[in-house]
Amino acid sequence: MKLYPAIDLKAGQCVRLLQGDYNEVTVYGNNPAEMAKKWQDLGGAYLHIVDLDGAKAGESQNGQAVEAIVKAIDIPIELGGGIRSLEQIKAQLDRGVDRVILGSAAIKNRSLVKEAIETFGAERIVVGVDAKNGQVAIEGWLEVTDTTALSFCKELETMGVQTVIYTDIAKDGMMQGPNIEETKKLVDETNLQIVASGGVSCMQDLENLEAIHVHGAIIGKALYVGAIDLEEAAKRFS
Repeated sequence: MKLYPAIDLKAGQCVRLLQGDYNEVTVYGNNPAEMAKKWQDLGGAYLHIVDLDGAKAGESQNGQAVEAIVKAIDIPIELGGGIRSLEQIKAQLDRGVDRVILGSAAIKNRSLVKEAIETFGAERIVVGVDAKNGQVAIEGWLEVTDTTALSFCKELETMGVQTVIYTDIAKDGMMQGPNIEETKKLVDETNLQIVASGGVSCMQDLENLEAIHVHGAIIGKALYVGAIDLEEAAKRFS
């Protein structure tokens, strides 16, 4: 199971939101490249970056911070937030990001996913599936659709998607543990590589995720508040 330390970018700073609420922001540092280096040095296998301003604006807003991170570390980087076109995907890959995450764009524009995979390869394209009570949510989690996460993931698989980041919104930033039941459904009923996100708060949560055979786990707030020691976790899980 790969461990993905997370950096959320807002106005060039490292922040965390509570359940995706832009009014519930905690700033954890104003040097994202330094933070990225720290997580790499402690054993992170893959860096997960979300451009929160980009997610809201529909286009990249923290390019300078992303470029500084790319220069600072050697581990692979995935980036999401406001990437909604082939041009935007290319721009981020050209920046040195290893793969991009399509979120709202994937559910609103299925053809974009297909075209992106055909153009850049499945290993460069990840789809973020955010859900609330098992239903897919979009637009920064403000809108819950009538599509279930499982049916959407099965559809993505037929389109050639290899990796999905599954986030349970109700759990995100709450430090109450991930939604094991819903995540397990996706692992068991698809052949996708499922990366679990949202709610990881302690070593036990990571053990629970490993037990259901997720491909990876994204750790955000728990790292920043010191609830999980990344070095210790990396030794145990990678």
